[in-house]
Amino acid sequence: MDLFITIFFLISVTFPVLHIYHCLPFFRDEDERTGANKGLKRWKIEHGYEQEEGISVLVPCFNEESIIETSIESMKTLAYSQFEVIYVNDGSSDGTMNYLREMLDLKTSELSPQGSLKHENVKKVYQSQLYPNIYVIDKVNGGKADALNAGIEYSQKDLVVTLDADTILTENALAAVNKAFKDKGVVAAGGMVHVLQTKTDNPLKRLSLKNANMLVRVQVLDFMKAFYISKLSLVRFKALAVISGAFGVFRKDILFKVGGYRNSIGEDIDITLRIQRFIAKKKQLKITFIADAIGYTELPETWKDLTKQRLRWQKAYVDCVIHFWAFFLKTLFTKPVSFFYIFETFLIGTIAAYFMTGLVTYNLITSSENSILAYMFFYLFFLFLFGVLYDLVALRMNKHYGFRFQKGDGFRILGTILFDIIVYRFVAVYYVMYGSISYFFNKKWNKVSRTGRKYNQKKSETAA
Repeated sequence: MDLFITIFFLISVTFPVLHIYHCLPFFRDEDERTGANKGLKRWKIEHGYEQEEGISVLVPCFNEESIIETSIESMKTLAYSQFEVIYVNDGSSDGTMNYLREMLDLKTSELSPQGSLKHENVKKVYQSQLYPNIYVIDKVNGGKADALNAGIEYSQKDLVVTLDADTILTENALAAVNKAFKDKGVVAAGGMVHVLQTKTDNPLKRLSLKNANMLVRVQVLDFMKAFYISKLSLVRFKALAVISGAFGVFRKDILFKVGGYRNSIGEDIDITLRIQRFIAKKKQLKITFIADAIGYTELPETWKDLTKQRLRWQKAYVDCVIHFWAFFLKTLFTKPVSFFYIFETFLIGTIAAYFMTGLVTYNLITSSENSILAYMFFYLFFLFLFGVLYDLVALRMNKHYGFRFQKGDGFRILGTILFDIIVYRFVAVYYVMYGSISYFFNKKWNKVSRTGRKYNQKKSETAA
């Protein structure tokens, strides 16, 4: 039993250590950039030295009245000419459609569908008279995947960017996307997503924790670990299984070839795995991560909304294990994406939560007092060691890619790391365990509440 526990423990720490090591700059691919030439890239585009590919930005909207103004204002700041924006009003029951009419001055458009993806009935398509590159699709409610399929159908450009309604792009984000997709082997990509509550007046260099409560701050660390460590490492292994729904990029023809989005609880994981399955036998095609393409998305500020989000994410992981099981089994030892999804995400990330919880409980009941203290010390020591190490590497990688926190955030970061290790790690285990079980009883797509904050103002309201 002790040997089994030791082996299991070693396997559990192998993946995090591997990602920490593999995300370091020494292992970056030739086409990866650190963002040092953003100004040069923009100058080249503005002066015609770098051809712009056409980009369609799709924004599904279901009851987004409180945040839609922030999204529209951000679209007006993008330093790119060959792009269109398509807002898909997915049967909103609030004032979303009225806001779109008011802010965009809509007129009926003759825009027609381009393919054959299935989606709910489109009632009418509009075009803005103020901003001719912005369109609105008004359709019957069908869910986020359905709305994205409708947007793909009506998009007119070769590249498709998908954003959540609460995601805003930085000025140079589309230029970075354009550069990455000059490589014809790239069929899909994810952009870098930071937390909207930390956005400053210098969104390409500075972040601030001042107006974020502790729950948002710990999610900031979570995002840095997810993007700058896990995603970066998995891309280099050719094993990325999740392109964030907050900021994804795809070649439109690939989306048609894989049949678009499946109506599921985790459409972002599902579409990534569909593409991975499609390119499994095509070595020249790949999915990448564009660190220079920066977006900001709003995160939950209450435990209630965070729980909704994280349970939905865990259900999505389980859903995809079941749906793609045949693909995973067939390519388990031949394709990195299958290996990492099954061994890291499913076995170590999910099954291990039950095993370790049962093991800890058993030892606490059956061991002597001294053994309990020794065991808990050993367990907490390694939890603290790897937790602090992961957080510190994420912060260092954040700095490597050009981002620094505001002066005065040092103590806030220290407090957040302690909260992450002492509290949040154990809450995350609950999300994994409860979410995995509840998937079989409830597959509802629980929407997180928006704060309604106006992020385009220079001084945003506090999130504390």
